[in-house]
Amino acid sequence: MRPAAAAASFRAVRSADDRLWPRTCVNAVYRNTLLVPPDPQSHHREAPLAGSGNTMRLWNVVVKNVLRRKTRSLLTASGVAVAIGSVVALLGVSRGYQQTSEDLYANRGVDLVVVRAGVALASAMDESYAELLKALPHVDRVGYSLGDNVSFGDDVLSIRIHGWPVGSYAFETLNLTEGRGITDADAAMDGSGGVLLGKSLAERLNKKLGDATEIEGTPFKVVGIFQSANIIENGAAVLPLAALQKIMQREGQVNEFQITIKKHSPEADRQAMQELRKQIEALKVDGERLGLVAQPSMEFVNSRAEVRMSRAMSFIISGIALLIGSVGMLNTMVMSVLERTQEIGLLRAIGWRKTRITRMILLEALVLSVVGCLAGTLAALGLTLALSSAPVVQGVIQRGITPGVVGAGFVMSLVVGLAGGLYPAYRGASLPPTEALRYE
Repeated sequence: MRPAAAAASFRAVRSADDRLWPRTCVNAVYRNTLLVPPDPQSHHREAPLAGSGNTMRLWNVVVKNVLRRKTRSLLTASGVAVAIGSVVALLGVSRGYQQTSEDLYANRGVDLVVVRAGVALASAMDESYAELLKALPHVDRVGYSLGDNVSFGDDVLSIRIHGWPVGSYAFETLNLTEGRGITDADAAMDGSGGVLLGKSLAERLNKKLGDATEIEGTPFKVVGIFQSANIIENGAAVLPLAALQKIMQREGQVNEFQITIKKHSPEADRQAMQELRKQIEALKVDGERLGLVAQPSMEFVNSRAEVRMSRAMSFIISGIALLIGSVGMLNTMVMSVLERTQEIGLLRAIGWRKTRITRMILLEALVLSVVGCLAGTLAALGLTLALSSAPVVQGVIQRGITPGVVGAGFVMSLVVGLAGGLYPAYRGASLPPTEALRYE
């Protein structure tokens, strides 16, 4: 039935009962754009109820319109899923790495991290500074370490390795599952030296207790395998500090100092940390300032170059993905409004207000966005689980995605829906009923 003929039949029904005219028209539109004639029994039914009944009817129309073009709706939801999945996966990986790095210091009870001021990547400081730091008030204990990414043999590159002094309190967070801890004798460079491997790293390298391995061409023997609650430590190796200093040709140097303050009350601890930071930054040797800076552990992690870079990359790529998703949604909704111009005109003619038309179109966009968000979030969760088990990045990417990242993805899906639906909703609501009915 063409719209003109449908309109004539509607006028006939309207002459019979003005009260049921709006319901008859809505039923016809709901039954797929005027193709089904009005139900003769509808004259004997009650008029539509206000309030929740009207809301339910609107939702029925929204769902019907989304399902009417199944292929287009599926493609649009898939585009949103790719966009939201990219956002959730990238933010999840970035946030997971940042949280894991923060936990690394929190598990050791580190309050302040001391590095060389103005050095973006790896600072270099004399390990003798530890004695100066221990002498400062409010300091409970001082740890120090040298860390770098090194190659193990010919097969695997870029493994994180830590050099710790023998007896350092950093070993307290490691649970030795096999073998023993490292000793001074393990710093030997003639093949008799020893190295500790995290459980994940040992599985990745297929190494067992007593096996030989090479670190930057220097042979070592696996003297212990440890388990840690932190995935970064679980995927790392530990050498005596002296051995790693020789390998990296940085004798007597460390990357950072970790300070734990004497605990009293939260307010007193905050004041002690502020005073201690000033004292560290003012340290001098032979009248010359050392150029050190002390940062709370969380602030230090957030300022690290790799964390800032991963966060920046995730935001940039997420922004591009969201833009593409919004454009796809806009295209779909504009085409939907153009195809349903006559239908929208009929709805306006039977009394639907502009706000109701606007809500209908926006709800259609939001339904597609939410469906895409659910699919994208599940895909992102599967992707991060798969990546966390991949040998190349094992011990770097955390399994799972935090609820905060999922919530951010949901909010972004709503943004995509609104961004893609606002103009089509405005266009549809602004159509004059008379012109809409004449539209071919």
